[in-house]
Amino acid sequence: MKEIASLARIVTLRRLRNEPLLDLDARQPGKETQLATILAADSHITGAQAAKQIYGKSSEASQTAFRRLRARVQDKLLNHLFFLDHTDARLFVARRYELECLDLLHKVTILYLEGEYALSERLLRRCLREAEKGEFTKYAEQACQRLSTLYAEQRQLHKYNSHVKKLAKLRQTLVHEQEAEQLAIEVRLTMTRAVTMRRTLLPKMLGYIEKAEHLHKEANTFATYIALYRLRVVHAELTGRYDEVIRYTTAATQQLRQGKLNERRFDQRFNQFMSVYAHLRSRQYKAGLKLAEDFAADLHPTSNNWFYFYEHYLLLALHAGEYDHALRLLHVAHKNPSFPKQRPAAQERWQLLQAYAEFVQPEEAHSTRRRNQMVTSALLLVPEFTRDKRGHNVAILVFQLLHYLRQRELEPVLTRLERLRKYQQRHLRDAATLRSRTLLRLMLLLPEAEFDPEVLAKRGQHRLAQLSQAPMVGDADAEVEIIPYERLWELTLAILRAGKPE
Repeated sequence: MKEIASLARIVTLRRLRNEPLLDLDARQPGKETQLATILAADSHITGAQAAKQIYGKSSEASQTAFRRLRARVQDKLLNHLFFLDHTDARLFVARRYELECLDLLHKVTILYLEGEYALSERLLRRCLREAEKGEFTKYAEQACQRLSTLYAEQRQLHKYNSHVKKLAKLRQTLVHEQEAEQLAIEVRLTMTRAVTMRRTLLPKMLGYIEKAEHLHKEANTFATYIALYRLRVVHAELTGRYDEVIRYTTAATQQLRQGKLNERRFDQRFNQFMSVYAHLRSRQYKAGLKLAEDFAADLHPTSNNWFYFYEHYLLLALHAGEYDHALRLLHVAHKNPSFPKQRPAAQERWQLLQAYAEFVQPEEAHSTRRRNQMVTSALLLVPEFTRDKRGHNVAILVFQLLHYLRQRELEPVLTRLERLRKYQQRHLRDAATLRSRTLLRLMLLLPEAEFDPEVLAKRGQHRLAQLSQAPMVGDADAEVEIIPYERLWELTLAILRAGKPE
């Protein structure tokens, strides 16, 4: 009882005079709770609008009062961060366990400063156990260091010596983990940059993997494992060996089931995403679509990777020819409240996906007039060609060409064909761009054959065979095929059979 009595004394005597939290369940909410409720309902509301709702008018005095109110509410909302629910199974698996360690360290800091050494020791031991279970080496190191300090101050030499030895091992392990994590971070950052920068990464990858293997052998912790795992996956992506990505993800799932991976740290959803992505790139569309359907329920709509997963889910549906399914997925994505909060580049990708998904719908699915309006609307949102549209330049240019072919407008068609010709000459010279280069050469046959679909079908047979035989290239060089290129060529001929541009 002494420990809890000491705790009661500290909290009773040192508590804040003003309540540090909002009473969100109050029957008659005060102005602070009213403001929090208003902001939660509408994040785009202005200060003047919120002040008028709360004070009934918008005057200089109400604005001054509102600024003070806003500051108090912000402080109290920050205090509520200590009391969030992290047990939702759809959230990142390690979050709950990591925050438990941080919570214990925070409480120990306060108790130690208050001179409560006995309770501090107990909580530090608990923190150390939890950190070791979750392989959170940095928190285990902090807990062990604080225990060493505590034992030194209390002159408990045996316990001090034991924890000093443990601390030295933890710090060496932490050095290996930080080095492995830094390798993975640098590679991940390079992968987000332009295609030319990603190509420079490929020659370095074997060296990175060899270094990560050495670090994992030395530390043998989850942090070094996951860094090595991700480097191997990236290397397989860059070289186009997507069957190996499937092998890596399958092996990781088996290791998790066998208890060889820390279930508190390994998030199976990353593995699921990579498996779906690899099935897309290796052209195993039906199998990948089935996996995506199974995995979708495991992703929380507020997750950072939700939209990225659904992009690939949508691409699988389009590649599998499941166009109705693709439209349903678009509808699900647009319903997500976070859709407008995505970065501009991500929103542009979704606009392009939407444009294609609507464009390839069967003729009987919509009236011609309505569908043309939908396509035109989407087309207006598609950005013009720029060098920073990583992997989407061919998709943008080809979509615009197909749109004007369907509209039978000759001059815009010829303009897009000239753009395609220049793009092919300037940017599609490498062997890795064979599929995109072959598609554009097929498209450039259009004016030569005077847009005659039967002549084009005969003249394009050789190039179409080349296209079908062209290997899938690595991620560093690839243009994204929103619709398989073979299907785009069939669609081109179908449009021309309905009428030539005039």
